[in-house]
Amino acid sequence: MSDYLMRADAPLTEEEWAQLDHVVEHAAKALLVGRRFITLTGPLGPGTLAVPVFKVCTGHDSEEGTCDCGCEAGECDCSATHVSERELIPVEHFENDFILSWRDIAANRQMGLGLELGPAGAAAAACAREEEEHIFDSLLTAEGRNTVALKDWDEPGVPLENVVEATEVLVSKGFYGPFALVVSPALYAKTQRVAKGMGRVVGKLIGDICEGGMFRSPILRPEEGLVLSLGAHNLDLVVAQDLTTGYMGNEGLDHLYRVLESVVLRIKRPGAICTFEK
Repeated sequence: MSDYLMRADAPLTEEEWAQLDHVVEHAAKALLVGRRFITLTGPLGPGTLAVPVFKVCTGHDSEEGTCDCGCEAGECDCSATHVSERELIPVEHFENDFILSWRDIAANRQMGLGLELGPAGAAAAACAREEEEHIFDSLLTAEGRNTVALKDWDEPGVPLENVVEATEVLVSKGFYGPFALVVSPALYAKTQRVAKGMGRVVGKLIGDICEGGMFRSPILRPEEGLVLSLGAHNLDLVVAQDLTTGYMGNEGLDHLYRVLESVVLRIKRPGAICTFEK
């Protein structure tokens, strides 16, 4: 483990560190939805402050006369797919602190009941939520994304029709499967009903179209959702420092720890995103 985390200075045994790491990992996984369908790149190392993102132009649209660069036909040589833009984007850093009481550490060693790691789990969940907010805020507001109107998912068959509409928009723009659907818990619940005349749950029918999976995220508001064309050529999550825990030192007799990570979402082709809009 890197020296900057100062784990060797903490008053924990290897077994106690293993317990803490287990709690942090599992608490974060319960919230980390984005990592289930977005390609991961890295870890690149904690010293990574920024990463390049390359935006791709696939050429002119013969009907609209414009291309992914935003130029008009004849203004640039867009006869072939090429990298149209290169820029550096900063890596986002998330951290949350927690305290382990000296009494709890002593009680574990005296009675063997295990460390009280509730504070560690809460800090890990808070860190994971920040990552999720970064991912979905970026996806839902990406300039150049596609949109379709969110219809009334209370009506039988409408969720399936709406998802099919979104995938058709993506295909028409040159973005193909596998597709993934991500919706709020409220919209997800409306897909868990049997479709009339089909004898199958609506969500299962949607799964036949979205081979990349159907996911629900508590980060999304009740009427938010999106369909994505997956693949690292469209977007990826760059990990500089993956979620870990470091030791901050003592506070009196108690001990301060920090859960931290550094990541950034790279959207290379925003047209691979189709959001539902009211």
